[in-house]
Amino acid sequence: MSETPDPGPYPPPEPQYPTPPPAPTYPTAPPAYPGAAPQYPPQYPTGAGAPQYPPQYPTAPAPQYPTGPARQYPMTPPPSQFQPTAPPHPAPSQTSQAAAPDDLDYRHLGSRVHVAAHQRGADATAVGRLVVHLPGALVSGAVVAAVGTAFGGTVGGWLAVLVWLASGGLVFHRPAELLFARRVLKLRAPTALELSRLEPVWREVTARAGIEAHTYELMVENSDELNASAVAGHVVSVTTYALNEIPSGNLAAVLAHELGHHTGGHSWAGLLGYWYSLPGRIAWAVTKFLASVTVMVASRFSVVATGLLVLFMGMFVVFAVISAWFVTIPLVLAPYLLAFAGRQGELRADQQAAALGFARQMTEVLHRLEAEEQAEAVRAAAAGQRLERPGPLARLLSTHPDHATRLARLEPYLRTGL
Repeated sequence: MSETPDPGPYPPPEPQYPTPPPAPTYPTAPPAYPGAAPQYPPQYPTGAGAPQYPPQYPTAPAPQYPTGPARQYPMTPPPSQFQPTAPPHPAPSQTSQAAAPDDLDYRHLGSRVHVAAHQRGADATAVGRLVVHLPGALVSGAVVAAVGTAFGGTVGGWLAVLVWLASGGLVFHRPAELLFARRVLKLRAPTALELSRLEPVWREVTARAGIEAHTYELMVENSDELNASAVAGHVVSVTTYALNEIPSGNLAAVLAHELGHHTGGHSWAGLLGYWYSLPGRIAWAVTKFLASVTVMVASRFSVVATGLLVLFMGMFVVFAVISAWFVTIPLVLAPYLLAFAGRQGELRADQQAAALGFARQMTEVLHRLEAEEQAEAVRAAAAGQRLERPGPLARLLSTHPDHATRLARLEPYLRTGL
């Protein structure tokens, strides 16, 4: 049996590993290309034969025009040519606005505005106008029913009356109001420059009244008179004179006055009553026209026949008045009652402006109107004309009270400092 040899006290020899290959060597100079190395920046040839930069193009000689005396043109066209006409209304002033001082106390500028619970209403003046217009509305309804029946029978008569009654809602329809204001009253939207002056004053007025400013539409009338108007249910207009020539405080008083007409219901009540009495007015105008034509034709043939015709018409009118006195008498008195309601409405609108803090400014506006009337009388006297003062009957038919009455009604507000 063999034995294993003893390794002894020495460790075994370490293994031998191969050595890594040497690192490759790269050329330190760029490779050589055939030919000469390029130059930077490039060198362009110079000299007599070298091209020019920028290139020179041949120019053509300027054309020669014949000289001589200048042709003479007329400064104005001959009368036979068309002459442009001036616009029907004067253009709104773009520079006179700076002449009107801005003396308004914008006490609500940047502050929270208290909005009133009722934005519009109907006071006793508005209700009175509607009551006065009621007989005329009944006559108008009968006229509409008769016309509808003549063309469509009984159904046509009832349908015509219903359509006529529903048409009164157009008074509160904003697009219809704006169309009426533009076409009938010749109002227009304010320009950007006019709106920049008008809108801040209007917002201060509505803020004091607790009325939302966007409830109403602002419009302008091209006129050289100091005036303003409240139209239908949503339109407030001022003249260009009032917008450009009076101070902001006075303009605010005028706008507050018109706002009083709206919040009191004067504007929509008056327009609604007029609309519902319009068919009766038209029928009465047609009747008078036919009667005058009949009398004129009869007078060409016989004086006796004309007298009998006039007598017959008079008896017919008397019989109608006696038999329907409850309608005819109110119709006769309606113009005077409506004028009285109009005067009361003006006084109430003045009080509305004074209650908002514009009593002094409203007084200044009235004094200015009075001064303008006196100046007109002086100019008429200088021209040899005589202005007739309105008589008692004319004063009863006036829709505006005299300035003395309006100033007297504003006295209590001036004493209290409003």
